[in-house]
Amino acid sequence: MAIKIAVLLTCLPFFTWAHNLTLQQPIPAVSVTHLGELTLHNNTITARNWQLSKGKGKVRLIQHIAGRTRAKELNAPLIDAIKAAKLPRNRYRTVTIINVDDALFGTSSFVRSSAKSSKREYPWSSIVLDENAVVAQTWQLAAKSSAIILLDQQDTVLFAKEGALTSEQIMEVMQLIQGALKN
Repeated sequence: MAIKIAVLLTCLPFFTWAHNLTLQQPIPAVSVTHLGELTLHNNTITARNWQLSKGKGKVRLIQHIAGRTRAKELNAPLIDAIKAAKLPRNRYRTVTIINVDDALFGTSSFVRSSAKSSKREYPWSSIVLDENAVVAQTWQLAAKSSAIILLDQQDTVLFAKEGALTSEQIMEVMQLIQGALKN
């Protein structure tokens, strides 16, 4: 029995963190060319190619979510904390990447419509529709979930976690954001 537990504990990191992101290392480059980042101009929303590198120079919190309400709700408390912090838009950006490929069957059009409504409500935000799960595949993110990734101005990973954050982890992310903004 003790041997089975030891083997399980040795494998635990592989079960807990599926992504291929490494703290204090550059994030793997990625771009979304089918759909992509939503833009709002004269009340018309269009999608354009999105590349992670375009936001370099700002502290960015990336929220990668499956196209499911449950996935969006996993880290809503962190997003609420970020909204309340009123971070400087010229130095900070939240990027929400929605994996439309990971939506419940028959709900993709609802997911797209909801993303467009969010873009109208928060026109300064970056919302990316990833129709083909390119980001999830590139970063090896878990399906049906949410991932939070914090990048500094040089695209170095300061924090990465899949699933719901604890209140302690939310405080950690907020402190990391404040620290990165000082640099």
